[in-house]
Amino acid sequence: MKKIVKQSEPRSLVEHRSQSNANYDNYPDKDKLRESLLKEQGYICCYCMSRITSEQMKIEHWQPQTKYTALQLDYRNLLGACNGNQGARPQNQHCDTRKSNIEITINPIEGDKNCENLVKYRSDGEIYSDDASINHDLNETLNLNLGFLKKNRKEALDVVIRKLDEKFSNKTWSKITRQKEIDKLNTRDENGFYDVYCQFIVSYLKSKS
Repeated sequence: MKKIVKQSEPRSLVEHRSQSNANYDNYPDKDKLRESLLKEQGYICCYCMSRITSEQMKIEHWQPQTKYTALQLDYRNLLGACNGNQGARPQNQHCDTRKSNIEITINPIEGDKNCENLVKYRSDGEIYSDDASINHDLNETLNLNLGFLKKNRKEALDVVIRKLDEKFSNKTWSKITRQKEIDKLNTRDENGFYDVYCQFIVSYLKSKS
């Protein structure tokens, strides 16, 4: 999970919120909202870090709008999530689709508790936390240890490892080399994209210091 730094909200959302009958369902400019969420997240899912696009994403209410109606148009409560195997059996769903209206502890938005420090990974792609509540969020509510998600994370890491090993024949990476790769992973490309599963790879590289 990568920390999300919220940017300016769409003007159309501000204008809509000022209307007396405003709610999320009658907000007409959701395309602009999707665009804003994608840009600030680097086009990766707020939970699993897979690639999302305006055609393949969901607008997630971190605090469920069914329980927190006053926050349904609060931009800080809105995130971009993948489709999470929507339509599959519940045990095969993940991210917002699996979460539905359940409240969770872990929040990818920046704050006093940085999710990048609370979420950890094993080299096989498993995601976990030393905090029991957050670990439950990751494993049960968000279902982020589905087999294919672990496999995708591991494959993304393997690509980086192979590249570094090819560059350094002794397979020993200097601190400067690791830091350059970390800096690259923490930087959007020319199209504003983060690499998928970037924070998992960053965590692995930091563990090698």
